[in-house]
Amino acid sequence: MAASSSSNLDPQLEEEEFLYGAESGWVEARTWCDHLGCLSSDLAHIPAPDTPCNRCLHPSENWLCLCCKDVLCSRFVNKHMLQHYNQTTHCLALSYSDLSVWCFKCDAYLDAQVILQLQPVYETAYILKFGEAPPFRTVDHPDVEDNQAKGISSGS
Repeated sequence: MAASSSSNLDPQLEEEEFLYGAESGWVEARTWCDHLGCLSSDLAHIPAPDTPCNRCLHPSENWLCLCCKDVLCSRFVNKHMLQHYNQTTHCLALSYSDLSVWCFKCDAYLDAQVILQLQPVYETAYILKFGEAPPFRTVDHPDVEDNQAKGISSGS
């Protein structure tokens, strides 16, 4: 008789998976990306978070292309941001819904509060959306600190 899969796991591993969300769909944003070189040079001036999709004028679930600053709707609406990526290879986008940053090429979320090149656009979007500066969190990421100490850049 086969044992259940949970009984084969180390109890400490099960606890870590519970705490860090491996079973809950938790997504950990990346603290680096090789595609930051495509960022627009002027992300201090961006469209307001309530800007409708440039193609269908849908008012919500919109993303800001961080390469050209087009505002396009999400895959849950009419998929215009995804179409934009497929047509242009502009791979970095900021969600105006939750201010998350997605890299289509990495197929991953990026931590805009940790990646130095993303901090200005995150802060600008936050101020435009909430009317105040974001409460930047204190983060200890040895890999980011090591790369910055060695002078390794992720793009800009």
